Amino acid sequence: MINNLYTLLPEIFLTLSIFSILMVGVFIKNSFNLIFNLTSLIILLTIAIILNSSNNVEKIFLGSFTRDAFSNFFKILILVSSLFVLNSSKNFILDNKLAKFEYPIIILLSILGMFFMVSSNDIILFYLGLELQSLSLYILASIDRDNLKSSESGIKYFVLSALSSGLLLYGCSLLYGFTGSTNFDLISNELNKENTGAVFAMVFILVGLAFKVSAVPFHMWTPDVYEGAPTSITSYFAVVPKVAGLAVMIKFMFIPFSKILMEWQTIIIFISIASMILGAVAAIGQKNIKRLLAYSSIGHIGYALAGVATGVIPGYESAIVYIAIYVVMNIGAFSCLYLLKKDGQYKENISDLSGISKKHPVLAISFLVILFSLAGIPPLGGFFAKFYVFSAVVEQKMYVLAIIGLLTTVISAFYYLRIIKTIYFDDSVISFDATKNKFAQLSILISCSFLLTFFLYPSVLNNAVDILFLN
Repeated sequence: MINNLYTLLPEIFLTLSIFSILMVGVFIKNSFNLIFNLTSLIILLTIAIILNSSNNVEKIFLGSFTRDAFSNFFKILILVSSLFVLNSSKNFILDNKLAKFEYPIIILLSILGMFFMVSSNDIILFYLGLELQSLSLYILASIDRDNLKSSESGIKYFVLSALSSGLLLYGCSLLYGFTGSTNFDLISNELNKENTGAVFAMVFILVGLAFKVSAVPFHMWTPDVYEGAPTSITSYFAVVPKVAGLAVMIKFMFIPFSKILMEWQTIIIFISIASMILGAVAAIGQKNIKRLLAYSSIGHIGYALAGVATGVIPGYESAIVYIAIYVVMNIGAFSCLYLLKKDGQYKENISDLSGISKKHPVLAISFLVILFSLAGIPPLGGFFAKFYVFSAVVEQKMYVLAIIGLLTTVISAFYYLRIIKTIYFDDSVISFDATKNKFAQLSILISCSFLLTFFLYPSVLNNAVDILFLN
């Protein structure tokens, strides 16, 4: 019993912390700053608990909950990215009157849901974690109730996400019906190519997971929600749920669906190619930076899924490295947006960046590094992310997927370079206010430093990922 509690310690600590700070918010007026700071402290303490735990495989509750190196890595990535997203957006939250004490608590609830998702070894536990995360994200998408765009984005996300959850749940129920178990390990033992019903169930589960990571053709909510939601929420949507979604997708492919590789591989290849193409082409005509980053994120998920499509451990590892570098790039990109403030208003259009290199050279060079990295220009971190994925794809002789990926990389470079051209070569239009957002500046500094120096020590991240599949 004590061992079970120790295995669940991060989740137990997070749950008790959420209940505690909820009581603080209810009984203490104007407690946003206090709860915000407590939330940051809770995230740091949870990171410390996970780092202090063992990476050995531990399964509890009849094997439905697993703690191992894989789940620990993704939990730390979720927590670190949440910490940076939250703190870099604090000034934006205060300026846009979103400083409600529930805000950081809902973020913690979504993190708790993601924890159960990445540690799940059972369909029921996975779905409970998914719904806890989704319910929190519904609220976050429409948290700015006085803003029509925010309310609209919340409704769109709610309706489409509820549809995808229904399809996923139908797939889970079919999988249980055709295999006789909800446990991933037992499903893997029962699953084979002759089990047509289970293969049919796998398709529904993949549809639901593809929606959660905004992969084509289940991406339709992404541009509208990214543009309509407050930027602080958009940055969270763009980073943290993607990490949990990709972790679960890899887990499904690696454990329960490992024996029907040929069946799901075709679907993942199609989703990957479609995401890469749409992400490259649809972003070209965008004028809003957040909308452009939405299509950019769809393209990047396509590249990560190319690694998953290989169906081998080196491919999964390349996808994990890709998502980790993607997180760093997006935290930097959104932190730059928090510095685009003029007369109390935050600017979101690409035209607002015209000639900022003349008046804001540091911000301009930060944009340059991050956008070059997103485009995959060597020797920045984004180049190595794509290099590892395409290397894994080529090793499996999936040449068509690699060629399409490389072509879409070239196309997508156009719209990143167009922004850089606007920053450096267009006439200056706006001089932005001097910022007090020190954490956003720190996030940009860390992001740019990581992307610029990654080529010196790529083994640090690679070695961390290499141990995830040893057990």
